[in-house]
Amino acid sequence: MSQRTVYSIGIGLLAALFFMPFLGGVHLFDWDEINFAEAAREMIILKDYLRVYINYEPFWEKPPFFIWLQTLSMKLFGMNEYAARFPNAVCGVITLIVLFLIGEKLYDRRFGFLWAGAYFGSILPHLYFKSGIIDPYFNLFIFLSIYFFILFYWKKESFSNIFLNKGKYYYLTIAGLFMGLALLTKGPAAYIMAGLTFFVYWVLQKLRFYINVPQFIFYTLVAIAVSAIWYGLVTLAHGTWFVNEFFKYQYRLFSTPDAGHAGFPGYHFVVLLVGCFPASIFCIRAFTRTDQLYIYQRDFKTWMVILFWVVLILFTIVKSKIVHYSSLCYFPLTYLAALTMYQMLEKRIKFNSWMKFGLMAVSTLYIIATLALPFIGMKVEVLKPLFSKDPFAQANLDAVVNWTGMETIAGIVLFLVVGLAIKWISNPSTMQKGFVTLYVGTATFVMLTLIFFIGRIELYSQGAAIRFFESLQGKDSYVITEGYKSYAQLYYTNKQPVTNPKSYDHQWLLYGDIDKDVYVVAKINHAEKLKEVPGLEKLKEENGFVFFRRKATR
Repeated sequence: MSQRTVYSIGIGLLAALFFMPFLGGVHLFDWDEINFAEAAREMIILKDYLRVYINYEPFWEKPPFFIWLQTLSMKLFGMNEYAARFPNAVCGVITLIVLFLIGEKLYDRRFGFLWAGAYFGSILPHLYFKSGIIDPYFNLFIFLSIYFFILFYWKKESFSNIFLNKGKYYYLTIAGLFMGLALLTKGPAAYIMAGLTFFVYWVLQKLRFYINVPQFIFYTLVAIAVSAIWYGLVTLAHGTWFVNEFFKYQYRLFSTPDAGHAGFPGYHFVVLLVGCFPASIFCIRAFTRTDQLYIYQRDFKTWMVILFWVVLILFTIVKSKIVHYSSLCYFPLTYLAALTMYQMLEKRIKFNSWMKFGLMAVSTLYIIATLALPFIGMKVEVLKPLFSKDPFAQANLDAVVNWTGMETIAGIVLFLVVGLAIKWISNPSTMQKGFVTLYVGTATFVMLTLIFFIGRIELYSQGAAIRFFESLQGKDSYVITEGYKSYAQLYYTNKQPVTNPKSYDHQWLLYGDIDKDVYVVAKINHAEKLKEVPGLEKLKEENGFVFFRRKATR
């Protein structure tokens, strides 16, 4: 095997070692993780692999590509948390290898390692490969579409010093194929983000048509042809209603805040700065001048800066503020971080005081949180006055959670890692060792944090409700939530196909002549009005959730 192959395999094995263990150690989280897993579960039960369903009704919010992956995973591992998250662990392995190979092509092997390492060892990028959400694949497909589009442009313009042994339409076709996969994964937002990136580059080219209209139409048609695997077939099989509702939802997503997901204008700036630590600190320096030898290297940096700002500004404008909306920025952000580190190793950029301060400041937030949380958990009553206006949050804190103090290991590890990394990066002779320590150490911190904290946090946030839903598995009953949106009652009761259409009528379940027992779960701040429902019996109250039952009336 070539060295390139050996290094790629090594990166893949390291990624698998970090991403694949412990995926099933905690329940799936509402909304997104449970939403997608439930869609996959129902796809298997209904044996309808063309349409996405939730609660055995057509669900038009997402295309099916990621659901197909979860379906395949569930057939391999069973309908469980590990299977729901496994596709993204695989995506993590693929992504790191891809970044290494692209980085090596753009610069050399060192740059490939730096880029893959920056992605691997930054907190949110690493964390998402251990989740069950759509975005890792969605972002990878968009990035690869833009990357091959750039290669097409370089081939067309005969850029020198970059080896491109395929024809220009080969690269453009591959770009369209990946865009089609992105459309199949999450929808038209992919085309919007790529299109805006192409448009801004065109403006910076002083409106010179670096790609002509027929070529851009070709790219678009290839993307449509791939996505038509689903969009076309579902329209032929079920009419235009499903696709119409899908596009209406996409419009609402951009124009109105999703329930409970509004936020302040600088939301995504903070998410990227803190969430993409430590790469975010080095990324900042690359927005200023960096001296690169070849024109294609300078051009690629321009593309990455454009992509970063397009995504960040777009989702700053969008009303809904959800952490993963800006996650496509992880690719240009880690590239720019790798560029800074690469030039630091080449002694073109100095490791200055503000970089040290940035590393210390952001890491301190994580260190304080992971050191303080276990002791706060042992004395959780001190937090209750802070939530005096939120009875649900106050009651969440009543959960029985065993804090031992061992959880502080994660914070101690990060403290040592950042301290050693700063010391070694400050010395040119040990700088490379410092970068390795920083990113592998931060990845270790993320894994330790998940092991020590995520299960305990879940006990506070949703544990009581999940346990109740699991206790109803196998019971022939209806289970609903009142006053809040959830998919947990579907997935964790293992709900079977609907036999009575009236069960979709919320009012019938609460007041009608019901043929099965109805179980109702409400948050404590929405439970009072349920006490007025005739025949609705309160079963118990636990950690902010109130559980009711209404017995069958016939």
